[in-house]
Amino acid sequence: MGILLTKQSVAYAAISRGSSASDEGIWRVKRPTINDIAKRAGVSIGAVSFALNGRPGVSLETRRRIIAIADEMGWRPNAAARGLSESRAHTVGLVLARPADTLGIEPFFMKFISGLESQLTLSRTALLLQVVPDHAKEIEAVGAWWAERRIDGLIVMDLWSEDSRVATLETMKIPAVLVGRPRPDSALPAVWSDDAAAVAETVDYLVGLGHTRIARVAGLPALEHTRVRGEAFRVALARHGLEPSAIIDTDYTWEAGAEATTFLLTNRQRPTAITFDNDVMATAGLSVARKLGVNVPGELSIVAGDDSQLCEMVYPPLSALSRDVQAYGMNTARTLLALLDGKEPASYQDATARLRIRGSSVARSGSDRPV
Repeated sequence: MGILLTKQSVAYAAISRGSSASDEGIWRVKRPTINDIAKRAGVSIGAVSFALNGRPGVSLETRRRIIAIADEMGWRPNAAARGLSESRAHTVGLVLARPADTLGIEPFFMKFISGLESQLTLSRTALLLQVVPDHAKEIEAVGAWWAERRIDGLIVMDLWSEDSRVATLETMKIPAVLVGRPRPDSALPAVWSDDAAAVAETVDYLVGLGHTRIARVAGLPALEHTRVRGEAFRVALARHGLEPSAIIDTDYTWEAGAEATTFLLTNRQRPTAITFDNDVMATAGLSVARKLGVNVPGELSIVAGDDSQLCEMVYPPLSALSRDVQAYGMNTARTLLALLDGKEPASYQDATARLRIRGSSVARSGSDRPV
């Protein structure tokens, strides 16, 4: 944990400055201790400990004076010592089994992690993050953290339809929260939103615009939310008497989005609308359409998946399924912290993503709606 440098703490640091020529004028900042606070306050070390830890044994006036002196000196509790005394590490883990460059190009993860941090900070809990290539490496990393008492609990993302991590974590008795639909075979709490309802809204909207050839560029096929969205896509189209123009599975990258769009738009029966599972692939699809001379939205409507800033940085701006990803992260952190505090584990359903209409989607010529 860092040191708060106030005028008083800098003056205090000056006392500890080395005087030998080898110091070369570098300040050696000594961390204030409870012994230093006791000397300044003229009380015992025990009294300082009682006051700073909120324990009985000192008067209210003395407690306030000790806390004021501690703040003035820039004192902060030693996280490692506190963790040992409380049997808590004050850290939770998150391992992402994705290519390392995912964090650099995928806005969803940055917003989600921002939401986690904003909530964890309130309880002085740190986030330990690692990116690994697969589930085996993820379990290996988590097992090491747990054995070394480096984490109190875990956030589990990118759930697979058949996911061995869940049973492993339960066997290891690691407190964890699943980011995805609750699983009937697990007691671990989950934080999730209704992906099926969001996809159905998108399909209904596009069909209402007169589109009958609608394709879907999806994410990784092993992921549970990819399966849920794909099934909802088929069901929604069937309700209108339609079948998917195509469903293409990808790895969420720009390159995969561009390749999928190229395939769809060079097909003889090319779609008139495409939905993408994330914004990176949607912007790649828009770029490909321009290169191929396919007008968006005149000849092709596009709907993106996350509604990050990318959707408004292109022209035309992209219609998208919009959700508060930061709030999603905050609710996940709250659920895990409640679990760590000994509360009964309970799943939480986050708000369903809603369609935000922009310039990349319009009614088809010849439909019963105006263009």
